[in-house]
Amino acid sequence: MHTVPQKTYRYSPQRERLYQVLSGTDTHPTANWLYDQLKKEFPSLSLGTVYRNLGILIEQGKAKKIDAGSTFDRYEAKTTPHYHLICRTCGKIIDIEENVFPELVDTMRHKTCFDIDGYRIDFFGTCRTCAKKT
Repeated sequence: MHTVPQKTYRYSPQRERLYQVLSGTDTHPTANWLYDQLKKEFPSLSLGTVYRNLGILIEQGKAKKIDAGSTFDRYEAKTTPHYHLICRTCGKIIDIEENVFPELVDTMRHKTCFDIDGYRIDFFGTCRTCAKKT
């Protein structure tokens, strides 16, 4: 497997706090939500800085961006393989830790001779709360 050397970044207290806040929630927040959480602590913080630091955390393998089909990207600090249940009505994202398809990676490796280093599986539908409202 060919690896690209990882770029090094100077320490940033804003990025460190951003990572702490992201790691401390399981709500899969937007960049705006993260910005709102950090703005009081860092008055000069801009939304652009939040996006830039999220990009660095993703590049470093400490965070992931979730394309949930909504207007705003969502983020998480959980980088271990897991699945998502995404509600098309309210946008709620639920993590599923159970390895539902344990043979999937091996099957894909053997069929394609592709060196797989990760995967993403999302399930879309309606959460119980939204289903009860209809």
